Amino acid sequence: MPVLTDISRLYTCPPEGGPEDVGAIDDAALAWRDGMVSWVGRRSDLPVSFADEPVQSASGAMVVPGLVDCHTHLAFGGDRTHEFVERLRGTSYLEIAARGGGILSTVRETRDAPEADLTQRAEKVLTRMIAQGVTTVEAKSGYGLSVADEVKQLSVYRALELSASQRIVPTLLAAHAVPPEFAENRSGYLDLICESILPRVASEGLAVFCDAFVEKGAFTPDEARRLFTVAKAHGLTPKLHADQLSDMDGGALAAEVGAASADHLEYISDSSIRAMAGAGTVAVSLPLATLVLDVEPLPVNALIEAGVPVAVATDFNPGSAPVPSLPLAMWTACVRQRMTPAQVLRGVTTHAARALALHRSVGSLEVGYAADWAVVDRASIEAWMVDFAPEAVIQTVYAGRAVYTS
Repeated sequence: MPVLTDISRLYTCPPEGGPEDVGAIDDAALAWRDGMVSWVGRRSDLPVSFADEPVQSASGAMVVPGLVDCHTHLAFGGDRTHEFVERLRGTSYLEIAARGGGILSTVRETRDAPEADLTQRAEKVLTRMIAQGVTTVEAKSGYGLSVADEVKQLSVYRALELSASQRIVPTLLAAHAVPPEFAENRSGYLDLICESILPRVASEGLAVFCDAFVEKGAFTPDEARRLFTVAKAHGLTPKLHADQLSDMDGGALAAEVGAASADHLEYISDSSIRAMAGAGTVAVSLPLATLVLDVEPLPVNALIEAGVPVAVATDFNPGSAPVPSLPLAMWTACVRQRMTPAQVLRGVTTHAARALALHRSVGSLEVGYAADWAVVDRASIEAWMVDFAPEAVIQTVYAGRAVYTS
């Protein structure tokens, strides 16, 4: 039973507690066995039964739970570099999408890409994430929009789960956009999702969640209700891209259908905030997307004050958030959303784990939880956030095994 000592400060991030409760322990120690935490506390309180166990040193650094990126579009073909330049010149996201760019341009590239190429590209991104302390990554489909191509994307995630040094949580996002071949037959595409894609994905165990993009030009609340009814019948839990570009009552819809989270929420209404608070739905802030699109972020203070748990994620994708850096998202959440470092740490640990229904086993450093952590060469989370230092992570541990050391 190895013991990690010489920890200047350890943050347990308990699964229950207030938005600032990060469970800080000074001069701490941590023990683990079989990939699970078996003891945590002050080093002076370490039981004598551990006296003969092998010891590892954190060299006076701080330790945080392994970070959880609970919203990514990990595997895709091509890139949208030209759109980045267009947006810098003032062309809006919706204008680009209306002429066949945006999501549909990535759909074309992803359909053309061999599965092996998608896997190789995603592996490179995951390697970057490991070096940033990220041990759990949610990964969405949504760039295939056909039976074969949605299965292809999700098969990439299955392969990565078997080979990667991280936990991969797959999400079906076939309701991301209406593909060109169904442009004049929206109901036909929804039929395809409900009658062919969802049953196939569920029967092969390729996804845990079913997501939908509810927005003008994407899918309506009623279409999402039908989709989620079928998804739940097949054992998939709803998630929702909600209220990103306009108020579609997406937060209230997420609460109504029992979604694990509602993500984006830049235009969320007060009534949706109340509904999410009552249902316990997690709000997922995606600050890199609001930064790239130059829009106001979600009203995080109103959500927190209402009792809604707020997670923070990258939204890594080729268009609106092309940077797979959770530390950058954390820093941006501080400076643009005025979240405190404590709120942000909870947002990328226990709240992010809750958005993936993993908060009973992941996202905290308590007995019985996964032995996932990051060793950070800073004195405190405040010191880590003030200078935006992703290189401050000097070691990442997944299931009790060091998977990255600087």
